Amino acid sequence: MTSPHILTSVREKVQIIEISRIEKKNALTNEMYQALRNAIETADSDPAVNVILLRGANGVFTAGNDIGDFNNRPKDAPSPGQQFMHAMHRTEKPIIAQVEGLAIGIGTTMLLHCDLVYVAKETRLRMPFVNLGVCPEAGSSLLLPMRAGHRGASELLLLADFFTAEEAVLHGIANRALDRDEIDDFVWARAVELAAKDPTAIRESKRLLKAHYADACTKQINEESLVFSRLLETEASRNARANTLPQKN
Repeated sequence: MTSPHILTSVREKVQIIEISRIEKKNALTNEMYQALRNAIETADSDPAVNVILLRGANGVFTAGNDIGDFNNRPKDAPSPGQQFMHAMHRTEKPIIAQVEGLAIGIGTTMLLHCDLVYVAKETRLRMPFVNLGVCPEAGSSLLLPMRAGHRGASELLLLADFFTAEEAVLHGIANRALDRDEIDDFVWARAVELAAKDPTAIRESKRLLKAHYADACTKQINEESLVFSRLLETEASRNARANTLPQKN
C-alpha cells in the first residue's frame, strides 16, 4: 500500500519516512497508516537500510488520527493504526523521530516506540484520548508509566492537556529539545552516525533493550485496541467527536 502523503527515500543507509498531508497538519488516515506500516516493514527487510528516520513535512509532525476517519475503523479486524503500531514495535532496526510543530494523539504515542526522539522546542504534544471518550492506544498505557511513572503518565493521559518539548524530555518521551534552526542538522548527523555502526550489533542491542517488555507490549496494544473500538461506539465518544469535527455550512 502506498500513499501520496507518505514520502520515502534512502540516503546514506537511512530510510527517511516523511508524513506529508500539509493541508490537514499531517493528520493520519487509514490509507496513510497502511503506507507507514509498509514503509517500516520494507525498511526493516532492506539490507541497504540501517536506520529509519520518521518526520513530518512543513514543520509539523502530525496532528494525529484524522477524526473523520474514526468512522471507517474496521469493526472485526485490526485497524490500520493498530497494524502500524505493531510494525513499529516489531522492527529490528533503530527508529529516530524528528518532531516539530504538533504531535497529537498517535503523534505522541508512536514516539514511545522510537529509539531516539528529538523534539523542536516550540513543539506542542498531547494525548487527548479521554477527551474523545476513548482510551490510550499504541501500548502507551504500558510504555508511558515505564518512563514517566504512574503519576506522570496519569497527568498526561487523564488530564490530556498539551505539554511542551521540555516536559516530553522530563517524562522520558524524548531525548532532547532543540532549537528549530538546529534540529535538521542535529538529527541527520545522529542518523548518519548510527547508520555507520555495525548493524548486527545495533540490532542485537535493541532486541536486548526491549526483551523484558516486548511480549507485554504486543498484548497491551491489542487490549487497548479492543477497548478503544468499544468506546468509539459510546454516546460520549460520538458526541465528543462530533464537537471536534469542523462544522459544515
